[in-house]
Amino acid sequence: MLPWLGGAVLWGTAMAISAWLGFALLQNIPVTHHDELMILYFAGGSLTWLTVLPLIRFLSYARPAETRFAAALLLLGAGTVAMTAFIFAMQYRLFYAQWHAPFGSRIWMFQFVFTSAGAVYQFAVLGIRPLLPIGGPILVAMSLLLARRHR
Repeated sequence: MLPWLGGAVLWGTAMAISAWLGFALLQNIPVTHHDELMILYFAGGSLTWLTVLPLIRFLSYARPAETRFAAALLLLGAGTVAMTAFIFAMQYRLFYAQWHAPFGSRIWMFQFVFTSAGAVYQFAVLGIRPLLPIGGPILVAMSLLLARRHR
C-alpha cells in the first residue's frame, strides 16, 4: 500500500516539477494561476498513478521485460495526459457552468459534452508542451524501473 501511495505522490510531484521546468524552458512561466497549474499537474500525475499502476501490473503479469516496459510507458504516459486533461476539463466546465442550462436538461448535456471536449482540445494544444522536455525522460526512467521491479 505504501509504494502505491508513495509512488502517487512521487509521480505527481515529478509531473508538477516537469511542468514547471517545461514552462521555464519554453520561457512561458505563467504569472497568474501558477499555483493552480502546479496543483493541476500534481493531481493529474497522482491520480494517474493510483489508477494506472494496478492496470500495468495486471497487463504485464508474468510477461517479458519488454512487455512490462511497453505497458508502463503507454499506460503511464497516456494516462497522465488523459487524467490531467480530464481534471482541466472539469475545472473549465465548472467555470462555464454559470452560463449553462439547468442540470440534466438536453441542452445541458450538449453544453457539458462540448465544453469538456473544447477544454480537452485546449489542454492537448497548450498543456502537453510543458510536460515534454522533462516529462519524457522521467516517463522512460519510471517505465524502466517499473519493468525491472514488477516481475
